[in-house]
Amino acid sequence: MSISIIVEGKNDLSKLRRLLNGEVRIHCTFGTLNSQKLESLRKNVKGDELYLFLDNDPSGKRIRGVLRDTFPDAEQIYTRRGYAGVEGTPDEYVIAQLEKAGLEEFIVYPPASPF
Repeated sequence: MSISIIVEGKNDLSKLRRLLNGEVRIHCTFGTLNSQKLESLRKNVKGDELYLFLDNDPSGKRIRGVLRDTFPDAEQIYTRRGYAGVEGTPDEYVIAQLEKAGLEEFIVYPPASPF
């Protein structure tokens, strides 16, 4: 089964692309959700194990609500309030959230610091 994650913006996509191997498909809403975009997402993630990883701000919460209605079986991944969205969340916290979601086999762990 394929794995897909939906994020809001291209910076979120870049952040996750750095931390996940190429087996995980990452889709971007680009901050907008209309019926055409939802239909496109529906086609692209059909049959995948789906995760929603959106910002913890009013826009992210609104998009998460729409996506939750569209994909009720999707797993939810959250960033902490106070971080500047997914892209502004420290790698260590993102990795911890991905592990919590059971995605550790897909994580590209950064090399350990020599200090």
